[in-house]
Amino acid sequence: MRRAGFLIVVGLVFAAMTALVVVRAVQPEEARRGFAGRQTPVAVYDIETHEFADIVEALGTARADETVTITARDSDTISRIDFESGDQVEAGTILAELTDREEAASLAEARATWREAQREYERAVDLLERGVSTRQRLDEASSTVERARARVNSIEARLADRIIRAPFSGVIGLREVSVGQLVRPGDAIASLDDTRIIKLDFTVPERFLAALQPGLTIAARTSAYPDRVFEGAITQINSRIDPITRAVTVRAEIDNESGRLLPGQLMTVEIRRDERLRPAVPGSAITRYLDQAFVFVVDETDEGASVRQVEVELGTASGDMVEIVRGVGLGDVVVSEGTHRIRDRMPVVVTERMAPRRVGTGAAISTASQQ
Repeated sequence: MRRAGFLIVVGLVFAAMTALVVVRAVQPEEARRGFAGRQTPVAVYDIETHEFADIVEALGTARADETVTITARDSDTISRIDFESGDQVEAGTILAELTDREEAASLAEARATWREAQREYERAVDLLERGVSTRQRLDEASSTVERARARVNSIEARLADRIIRAPFSGVIGLREVSVGQLVRPGDAIASLDDTRIIKLDFTVPERFLAALQPGLTIAARTSAYPDRVFEGAITQINSRIDPITRAVTVRAEIDNESGRLLPGQLMTVEIRRDERLRPAVPGSAITRYLDQAFVFVVDETDEGASVRQVEVELGTASGDMVEIVRGVGLGDVVVSEGTHRIRDRMPVVVTERMAPRRVGTGAAISTASQQ
């Protein structure tokens, strides 16, 4: 009985398996027709070219093109101040004067002595011409004139040192002194900065040294103007690499006629190189398997649309756009949304065409920080 029951069970299982195989064999075409009838909705993107560039990022410090701390050369009180903080001054403009009463009196005395010496020299010349004086007396009178003139020049130079002038055109910083205040050599009166050109100094790791050269374009930003990009160019690369940080200091210049940038500001720097126009797709259009990347290209015919999976080689990324080096090109249409719902050769229906996405910056390939 047990053997008979076992045989019956085996027979039933075999019959069920046979029926399943027969059903699958007689209905494949119907299944395929049912699959073909289901069109998956997708959004697509028409591939266009976008601007890309390899970018090295760094942090830099803004510096004035020319900067100096205005000081006095002599010790005395300030008698006059001819500037206010924030004034734009030209080279040679008088900024302040020190008390000069003593030097002015000495100059008047020296000039009187010089005039008297000149008159004595003229008498000596006249007497020598009439033959009633000697050549020696004329020489002594001439020497007296030279000494008197030298003393006048010396006092005039000391007086000039008591007049403080702007050494170059620029913007005056905060005033540090007041009229009547005693100042000594080295005491700060104010700062003067020429900010029409801003020098931006930043450090870059030595591994990027081969990519640096004068003339390369840089784009700088500062937190003071988060929506503004300040463009400039590299002008100098330091002749030495820091042996501790293994970084090289680079200097760029930025036109600052607007006066928005100030010395000392921290700025983020992007060095642009290898600027190029390449086909690009949104990052959402890319699917990955291991180390391979794919996109779904849409083929549209009169009978409908279907997709085919194409392997692509990717370049750099900028924002949500990715550079395509090989695989697809201009004019191709790729699925930009809905890639997780489709497979190769699957029919689709296009429900939306995404607008082109303009890319104005490059793709960052590295980051460097200034100490």
